[in-house]
Amino acid sequence: MDFHLTLRGVLTLGAGILILAVPKALNYIVAVYLILLGLGILFDVKGF
Repeated sequence: MDFHLTLRGVLTLGAGILILAVPKALNYIVAVYLILLGLGILFDVKGF
């Protein structure tokens, strides 16, 4: 069995856990996630 992690998967999992732990910070968590995702795609980072 091969296990492969991607940066997008790790970011998504982390954002989901943070939203469950701190629901009032939802707007900030989503904003940071979208910014990091956009930068990763823009600069063609491996794993996105």
